[in-house]
Order: sequence, then C-alpha cells, then structure tokens
Amino acid sequence: MPKYSILLFDADQTLLDFKRSEHEAVSDCLKYYSVPVNDETINNYSEINSMYWKMLERGEIEKKKLYSARWQAFADKYGYSIDAEKISQLYLESLATKAYVLPGAEEICQKLSKHCRLYIITNGNKKVQQGRMGKVALSKYFLDIFISEDIGYEKPDIQYFNAVTSRIPDFDASKALVIGDSLTSDIQGGINAKIDTCWFNPDKKSAPCNMNINYTITDLSELEDIVL
Repeated sequence: MPKYSILLFDADQTLLDFKRSEHEAVSDCLKYYSVPVNDETINNYSEINSMYWKMLERGEIEKKKLYSARWQAFADKYGYSIDAEKISQLYLESLATKAYVLPGAEEICQKLSKHCRLYIITNGNKKVQQGRMGKVALSKYFLDIFISEDIGYEKPDIQYFNAVTSRIPDFDASKALVIGDSLTSDIQGGINAKIDTCWFNPDKKSAPCNMNINYTITDLSELEDIVL
C-alpha cells in the first residue's frame, strides 16, 4: 500500500512548463501591437503578472479584473500603447494553445497512477487550463481537474480545499499529499487544509524557516520514494 493514495498536483511549473507557454503567448501578443519582443520585455510582463497572482491569492483583486489589470500595469509602466482588454483576450487565446510537459512529469504520473488516485488543483484560467491539458498525454492519468473558477475560491483559501476534498470519493486527509511549486498557493493551501505537502523546488530556493513543509524535492522522480 502506498503511503499516500490521493495526490493533488498543481499544474503550472509543477507538471506543465508555464514559463515557456507564457513566453510564447506574450511574444505573440506584443508582436500584434508591434511592441519590441525580447527576453527583457517578456520578463517585465512576467514579473507584473506574478505580482497580480500573488494579489489574487491574498484576496486583493478579483480574477476577472486581474486579466486586463496586469496588461494595463505593464503598458503604463513601460509607456506602450495597447488596449488592455483586447490584448488580455488575445493572450488567453494564445496561451490555451501552448502546452508543454516538464521533464519527468509524464513518467512519474504514469508510475504513480498505478497505485494512487491523481487529481489536478489549479488557479489557472478555466479555458486555458482545459485547452492546455487537452493537448498533453498527462490528462489520462488524472481522475479530475479542480479549477478555482469552478470551485469559487482560489488556492490557498481553505474553502477551495474543502470544496475539492468534498468532491473526491472517500477522501482521507492522512492519505493525501499536495504537490506544487508555489509556497504561497500550493504549500500554504495544503497547510491550511491540514494535508501533507511536497514542495517542487527545482531552482533550490529558500523557504521561510517557520513554514512546515513535509517534503521538498528538486526532481519529480523523487516522488516515487515519498509516495510509494
């Protein structure tokens, strides 16, 4: 019997290469507006985007406002003339077509799915996440995908996790594990829900010393020894 029989996986930067998808989708949008496209410009957008998602996690902005607000902030900061609403829609449409699996993700999901029940927990846009997951072979290993727009709450809100666990048959918190790359979303959410956590930390970043993380891994293959 596996130590953990219910695995709750984050999607972006845990299983899917969001950075690559974002880079390509932002590039598509900036080219449409004839804005110079280079790594610096795209990184500037990415930093602003990350800031807005952290605001969402803290309940400081609604998701429907986030989509255009991040682009408006980007335009205002760098003096670009763009229609924030339009470029936001273009970006989401482009992003939904960009799906890349991180190294080792399919292999570990295939192994673990033989012994455990796998689910995805994500704050991402519903159409984007459904579009991207539909393009990769990973989806066949997961019994369900819980998207915050359907749930009505965002990770790390305890109400998100309460809703998720209520929809998983015979859920047992002592047999569940949250796996994700975000300390503020995935790991804090697992802690809030009193579910063991595994931080996927390939960049070997530092974590707050007072954060009770059960496991930290730098490669997804390490999950096998933790779970089985």
